[in-house]
Amino acid sequence: MTEPRVAIISPNRSAWSETFVRAHIERLPGVKLVLMDDHLPRRDADGAPLLSDTLRARLVRRVRGIGPESALRRAVTERLRRARIEVVFAEYGPTGDAMLPICRELDIPLVVQFHGVDAYHEKLLREHDGYTALLKGAAAILVVSREMQSHVIALGADPSKVVHNVCGIDLDRFRPGRPEQADKTFLFVGRFVDKKAPQLVVLAFARALESDQWLRLRMLGDGPLLESVRQMIGALGIEGSVELLGVGSPDEVAAEMARSRALVQHSVTTASGDREGTPVAVMEAMAAGLPVIATRHAGIADVVVHETSGLLCEERSIDVMAGHMVRLAAKPDHAARMGAEGRRIAERDLRLDDRIDTIHRTLLRAVGR
Repeated sequence: MTEPRVAIISPNRSAWSETFVRAHIERLPGVKLVLMDDHLPRRDADGAPLLSDTLRARLVRRVRGIGPESALRRAVTERLRRARIEVVFAEYGPTGDAMLPICRELDIPLVVQFHGVDAYHEKLLREHDGYTALLKGAAAILVVSREMQSHVIALGADPSKVVHNVCGIDLDRFRPGRPEQADKTFLFVGRFVDKKAPQLVVLAFARALESDQWLRLRMLGDGPLLESVRQMIGALGIEGSVELLGVGSPDEVAAEMARSRALVQHSVTTASGDREGTPVAVMEAMAAGLPVIATRHAGIADVVVHETSGLLCEERSIDVMAGHMVRLAAKPDHAARMGAEGRRIAERDLRLDDRIDTIHRTLLRAVGR
């Protein structure tokens, strides 16, 4: 059987820095074309623009009455045609929405992957008419949590088209550690944004610190809430117990996990409806044999089993999360047991190659092979 010729479309010019997109590009069989930079892509994988922006090219388009968006759509269509693409794999819902008319024109199937904010944010849903056309026209829809699966079906997707598939983790990079031998250090990994609520992690940690002065919190990441978190740490007087580490590479994340007692993440649903898919940091921690302290939010409860591979609480339950930290600090044997179970679950359910294989099989079905 010959592999179908696949085009991957990603809205972010830095797609190679998104671990899941990079994995799709590098590991999916049959990838012949990668286009990126906006939902209707503007550049190829090398960063070269698809549409010439020289004065002569702009004048020709003006004389012919072709607007910039129409010209770009023509350029994308031509690239797909020249590469003899047989199926398009779109990262994020708005990308799928932008590519749907082109796929229809070329009569090739479209498979779209929803990741998180793209499925839930109220503004995006309004802008894309609840993805009505996309959910009807896509050959398949991949989602990263059970909650998201129910959500897109409620939006109107045919249940037979919806495939649950988390992003998956490279288990060779995140080797199982010994959390019971680590200091009483808790780790936060992620963007400092509303849905990850790093400020609530700090509040829960400050509450836990009242019970055990030897606790430490290390926070890896960056984002718009970073300065607010910094100010909160100062106002609480816990600067000596919390360290803001900035952005880390995947290898640095793995190293931090290897020296921590547990991962802490307090994900919440925002006022705009934004929420997580299944957070990558949570799955990486499980692969690293690290217990997870988190909220029962979106796909977290799909992979973290309360009292088995971690400890869960309701959103904004600061006292409960603080109690979970105190417990794992005082009982390293519990951390060891939960971390080992998390690794076992990761090996069974979160292996990256298995998740890539699910995408591959979905693309094969989309083209009828």
